[in-house]
Amino acid sequence: MKSFESVWDAIEDSQDVAEAMKARAEVMRALQKTIRGWKLPQSEAAGRLGITQPRLNDLLRGKIDKFSLDALFDLLPHARLKASISVKNATKASANGKRMAAA
Repeated sequence: MKSFESVWDAIEDSQDVAEAMKARAEVMRALQKTIRGWKLPQSEAAGRLGITQPRLNDLLRGKIDKFSLDALFDLLPHARLKASISVKNATKASANGKRMAAA
């Protein structure tokens, strides 16, 4: 049985792509939580973010393939969020990370 640190490690073919997807997912989750906390109609929330309502709907439904990391980062200030980036040595990070098992 092969084990993986995250679902992205399990489903992506390369570690580079898996790391990018993890970053996108983290930013997307933070945006979703904040936007849902506003308790606004989607049209108003979209206006606050400077995007269309269909684009907001994609974000809230987790359609991660429709958003680059840059696009997600561009939304952060509109949501009154800011990112903090941590860069780690890949060999040390994988040795300390939790692993997921997959058959």
